[in-house]
Amino acid sequence: MLEIPSAGWFRWKKNHCSKFEKSVPYALLCQVAGLKEYISANPVLKFESTTTVVHSKFAHVSISNGENGHDVEIEAHDEFYDAIAGDSSSSSEDEDEESDDNGEVDQKDARVKLRNVSWAISSIAVKRTKASVTNKELDPNANSTVLDPSQFCGSLHKGKDENDSNCWSSPSGKGFMIRGKSYLKDNAKVMGGEPLLKLLAVDWFTVDKSIDRIALHPKCLVQSEAGKKLPFILVINLQVPAKPNYSLVLYYAAERPPKKNSLLAKFVDGSDMFRDARFKLIPSIVEGYWMVKRAVGTKACLLGKAVTCKYFRQDNFLEIDVDIGSSSVARGVIGLVLGYVTSLVVDLAILIEAKEEEELPEYILGTVRLNRVKPDSAVHLDG
Repeated sequence: MLEIPSAGWFRWKKNHCSKFEKSVPYALLCQVAGLKEYISANPVLKFESTTTVVHSKFAHVSISNGENGHDVEIEAHDEFYDAIAGDSSSSSEDEDEESDDNGEVDQKDARVKLRNVSWAISSIAVKRTKASVTNKELDPNANSTVLDPSQFCGSLHKGKDENDSNCWSSPSGKGFMIRGKSYLKDNAKVMGGEPLLKLLAVDWFTVDKSIDRIALHPKCLVQSEAGKKLPFILVINLQVPAKPNYSLVLYYAAERPPKKNSLLAKFVDGSDMFRDARFKLIPSIVEGYWMVKRAVGTKACLLGKAVTCKYFRQDNFLEIDVDIGSSSVARGVIGLVLGYVTSLVVDLAILIEAKEEEELPEYILGTVRLNRVKPDSAVHLDG
């Protein structure tokens, strides 16, 4: 969890003589002391230039226009670890090599500044409403169906408020960074908008062994009378390896079927190879221990490349069975998360990766917030 540069380690070891002081535990204690308080204090990363100030959580990016003197302020969301990494990397080596590294540091600061300015400009340019995404991805000629969540019920209840626990909710996409319109040119990302699909219910099951095609189970929402009337349902079955095994099943619905030749339609009716190359998930630990946040991260992950995903298309739904246990790395991370899950607030965003110019900017398919879920509350599901 902690990286100690080799040069700094050598100097430290040379200057200490006792057996305990030469041990790794002592080194870790020295390095980690005060780290929790440092992060809790929500440090601010500032640049020498007065044109850009970036905060570690929510900040205002100020861009000055030299010609007319006007400033444009935009609410920005910076990734949790970017501010920390930019402020504390290789501190032990800087003492000896400060003069040699000044030029390189200045170049890095300039690149970070330009990237944030580019991000801000992209955020202004990409003010897309949910309606525009809906018209692009869903069939405008089909009759719109009213999605009433009260008609659907999963084994995990929907949270009443932020203080509720062992529940789920559906946050907006503002907490996730996705590819902007100009991503292929400048790698600029923007804040996500409202999800295209509506989260109707969440099931939290224990199973004797991993179950594929769970949408065909009689107890599944898809098999209910109300579910059969929906234009389109996306079922995400996250298979969690543990003792016992768990299945977290998310049910997303659209008010209209996918539009022909849209990115969503290509994904829904495309090949498994195409789906594996595009199915993306972005995690975020909203509340929880630092080491869990560090292990999970906030980087987007192509699930089809990282773990085994199986796809099942039938009638009005597409089911994606995600076998988390198929990857030793994913299995280790999920094992850590399960150990602290009762104290975690976890956000997930699901999207289809945009790779072509006409597919940009990206949009979020659906989101879910899992609030302090209790493993023992899972309902057993017979295979």
